[in-house]
Amino acid sequence: MILVTRLNGSVFAVNPDLIQRVDSTPDTVITLVDGAKFVVTEPLSEIVERVMAFRARVVATAHSLEETGTADVLELPTHPDAHSGARPTDHQTTSEADGTLPAPVPLHRRRP
Repeated sequence: MILVTRLNGSVFAVNPDLIQRVDSTPDTVITLVDGAKFVVTEPLSEIVERVMAFRARVVATAHSLEETGTADVLELPTHPDAHSGARPTDHQTTSEADGTLPAPVPLHRRRP
């Protein structure tokens, strides 16, 4: 998210992935993909810099997670019940009991 300022001085956050375009006419107008428009005090060049900095942080974080291992950094449970401390039940497969998820089920197209 990037922080921007409305003309009345209130600050809000915008998801840069949802920005369709930014116009400078003479006020800066941010248009989102859903058609929502926001008039902000920041100049066009500053919005572009903030979006670029946001994307650079995303890439840097992804690179860092790749080097160190995602699960180690985020400490994500490997099984849906791992966070609850629940013990595996008898009906679970061996792969579920050891904390790994079973193989995904293949998807099929729906009939029209």
